[in-house]
Amino acid sequence: MSTLTQASAQWANRPAEERFISLPEMHAAMEMRRAISRAATVSSRQLRAVPTDDNQGLMIEGPNGHGYAPTHWAMGQAAQLVGAPGAYLRDLPAPLAADCLNYGFQVERDAKDIGVLLTKNGTSELRAVTGPNYGRIWDGDVVAALIDRFGDGVTGDWRVPGIWGHALDGVTRANTTLFAGDRDCFIFLADEVNRIELPGRRDGKTGELARGFFVTNSEVGGGALKLKTFLFDFVCANRIVWGAHELDEISIRHTASAPDKFIEQVTPALLEYSRSSAATVSTVLRTAQASKLEKVDKFLATRFGPRVAAKIQHAHILDEGRPIETVWDAVTGATAHARTIPWQSDRVEFETLAGGMLDLVS
Repeated sequence: MSTLTQASAQWANRPAEERFISLPEMHAAMEMRRAISRAATVSSRQLRAVPTDDNQGLMIEGPNGHGYAPTHWAMGQAAQLVGAPGAYLRDLPAPLAADCLNYGFQVERDAKDIGVLLTKNGTSELRAVTGPNYGRIWDGDVVAALIDRFGDGVTGDWRVPGIWGHALDGVTRANTTLFAGDRDCFIFLADEVNRIELPGRRDGKTGELARGFFVTNSEVGGGALKLKTFLFDFVCANRIVWGAHELDEISIRHTASAPDKFIEQVTPALLEYSRSSAATVSTVLRTAQASKLEKVDKFLATRFGPRVAAKIQHAHILDEGRPIETVWDAVTGATAHARTIPWQSDRVEFETLAGGMLDLVS
């Protein structure tokens, strides 16, 4: 058993503007920020740091000469790009810090393509400095996927956890576990109603545990997209998770296909985990990937009918470039086909059926 303090650290340190009382509210804020953002790729030789008029700050200019104020995070990324300590540059007078950055951009380092994330809403801001092939997973897409599968985070089975097993009277910015800022997001949801029995929990006796998961992401290069699932006893008022059991973590690197792979690969296992299984997500995945299917047509037609079975196999070939061979391939193909279903309720119902195929291996 473990005590998890990640949510408590978020709860203790996030300012009011980075706390949300529902997933839809969080999603709206993220999409508003996304609407004023623009990603671009430029040569490092085309970047130039200039001090502000009062010499108290820096602007990073691109090839069009327009200046963007780097965030604290982006300043650190720019410093790393030129091989200088970010904390040291931040303490230098702005003109001297600009000279150091420009020496790196123009002289010391070889020219390379740089990915930048820019926002403009009254003021111009540089939010990220990454590699040119950085596969950005937008925070809004992650939250939209959670809403699609689990609801608003306030009602339903999966929601902001209560205190010592008692549901919250209402989610407020003081007790929430939904956090997001300009650098990253952190989401903690739990199903404390449909507890599962775990034999030999304590002193050989069966115990009842709730399910929970953390999702973290950074659209500016501050870390991978991560999903941590676990069973637990209770969450206290300080948002510490007590008696955590069966911890498991999946990490998705920010490659070009990462958003789709998160949705298509993890969602079926997480749906199955949320319904009944005490197995870890990775255990479900590994077992399904190793379970060979002898008669794919019959396996799928029995569950979905011949016409849909053919569409599932076609969707898998389009996505993976090969026929279905395992139970996991079947689930992947079914969730790929689900993307063509226009109505959300029908799509979620179909994905739940797809996740049900994992019952055969869990």
